[in-house]
Amino acid sequence: MTQEQIINSRSDCFDIECRKCERLARFLVEVKAEFPDYYCKPVPPFGDPNAEMLLIGLAPGKHGANASGRPFTGDYAGLLLYETLYKFGLASQPTGARADDGLRLNNIRIINAVKCLPPENKPTTQETDTCREFLVTEFNDQKVKTLIALGGIAHRAVLKTQGLVLSKYPFGHLSDYILPSGLRLISSYHCSRYNTQTERATPEMFEAVFALALK
Repeated sequence: MTQEQIINSRSDCFDIECRKCERLARFLVEVKAEFPDYYCKPVPPFGDPNAEMLLIGLAPGKHGANASGRPFTGDYAGLLLYETLYKFGLASQPTGARADDGLRLNNIRIINAVKCLPPENKPTTQETDTCREFLVTEFNDQKVKTLIALGGIAHRAVLKTQGLVLSKYPFGHLSDYILPSGLRLISSYHCSRYNTQTERATPEMFEAVFALALK
């Protein structure tokens, strides 16, 4: 059984049939019509089912996870991520080009704040809140100790699951908080094409995130 199959067997943290967000459901139908070979469904978590670390992204990319069915797979955003995970011993290989490429993660699991592809990669607050139930289940896993949020939306989604006042835990690259629940929240700029090409998130900055998480 693959890592994906193990995680997909937990219906409490993922529902491939979820259509609660009408706008997102309609958009997936439209994209599937344009790209019939694309996955175009809610994207499941990926990684070690016994992980102590959870990495929270924003949402599937249109030509990445939405196409491949695996987080950060098939588009530019995954290049820096998987290369860095491999460098720190958290991935079995430095690239993740296809969902069937044999990549396995060690002690880390990747999830998205929003499981479905949003138009223009911009989920609404309501859509993020609707997906929150799946985050809550993941965060309640007794093995999980550290959360790594990529970007401000993922950071805020984490805080909302914990019922925390956002202003008390401001987002910043390498912000590091111990939450009242005992979970540790480390946040980072997202590894998007824009952030990496403008050097808002350099490889050295991204490596610092995982060096901090593994301390």
